[in-house]
Amino acid sequence: MNYDKLLAPAAVSMRPSGIRKFFDLAAEMPECISLGVGEPDFKTPWAIREAGIDSLEHGRTTYTSNAGLKELRMEIARYLKRRMHLNYDPLSQILVTVGGSEAIDMCVRALVAPGDEVIIPEPCFVCYEPITTLSGGVPVHLPCRPEDDFRLKADALKAAITPRTKLLILPFPNNPTGAVMEKEDLEAIAEVLRGTDVMVLSDEIYAELTYGSEPFVSIASLPGMAERTVVVNGFSKTYAMTGWRLGYAAGPAQVIKIMTKIHQSAIMSAPTTSQYAAVVALRECDKEIERMRDEYNMRRRLVVKSFNDMGLTCFEPKGAFYAFPCIKSTGMTSQEFCSTLLEKKHVAIIPGDAFGASGEGYCRVSYAYSVSHLKEALKRIGEFLAELKAARGEA
Repeated sequence: MNYDKLLAPAAVSMRPSGIRKFFDLAAEMPECISLGVGEPDFKTPWAIREAGIDSLEHGRTTYTSNAGLKELRMEIARYLKRRMHLNYDPLSQILVTVGGSEAIDMCVRALVAPGDEVIIPEPCFVCYEPITTLSGGVPVHLPCRPEDDFRLKADALKAAITPRTKLLILPFPNNPTGAVMEKEDLEAIAEVLRGTDVMVLSDEIYAELTYGSEPFVSIASLPGMAERTVVVNGFSKTYAMTGWRLGYAAGPAQVIKIMTKIHQSAIMSAPTTSQYAAVVALRECDKEIERMRDEYNMRRRLVVKSFNDMGLTCFEPKGAFYAFPCIKSTGMTSQEFCSTLLEKKHVAIIPGDAFGASGEGYCRVSYAYSVSHLKEALKRIGEFLAELKAARGEA
């Protein structure tokens, strides 16, 4: 068999995940300390686990409706209204998915036709580009600059829009930079989009993990934006439920209807046990969100201060659980820095170029780890930098 001819070109040309590459390398080193994976180190809160166990004990193991349990969709609608000031009809405007990643995939597939352009601000999470190209879309990468605190600027967006632009992906709070779009930033973006036919996919998976003085604002809450926005969120980061694989999309009924139709054929329904557990998460676990966020905030301050004290400039992330220190002063590329650090000190962090070309010169460091874990990793990184300086004859 000639598999070179059989395999789909768009699938063959996909870049493998730069995150998983370093995760796999670290897994081969028992003594390695990893700050690479964006996964909470907290256990799923007990009330949520108990609800999952209860659903199994009562034999709730059949398919749910394609769009998800009605009870869950109603709780999602209440949550979005209570926490994000968004209003959705749970029966026609919410789809429960297998993680937020599936919601992103369904949204792109529902909206993007071959040749349509998708604006992707970067640095950004690794899935947006391959999902776009698999749908025949054309990724348009739009760098967000450190001097703008890695926020998307309205003038840059306006310059990137063409008659072929179909979708803007808005990935804030941002993975990998931790950047947050504040209300005035979003209002400027909304002003650019009004009067166009450009839709927005607002990836809000880190919406509950913000640390500034201002609360998170969804672009869908601004006047005239709900009709052109699909909000993607989920349970992985907020409730430490990564392995439960549950997310959702909320948006215009016409778009959610098509997304549900694709989901019906590709997936059928999200995991039943996870859905019953998620009902309890939304009803009972607001305090757990606050507890975990407070812990992340303390770790955030530790990590950012440590990098700046080492001489690696690190802008203050206002969301998610990542720091994005600049390593340009070392004279090494992101790949060189991370590979050498892993080899010499057995610490795994992720090269910035894994998140797009504009991430070159930076590295992503997750602080979703215990303080003792972080302190040991930071100590080793500090030693690594001191050895680099000594090798160059610097004081």
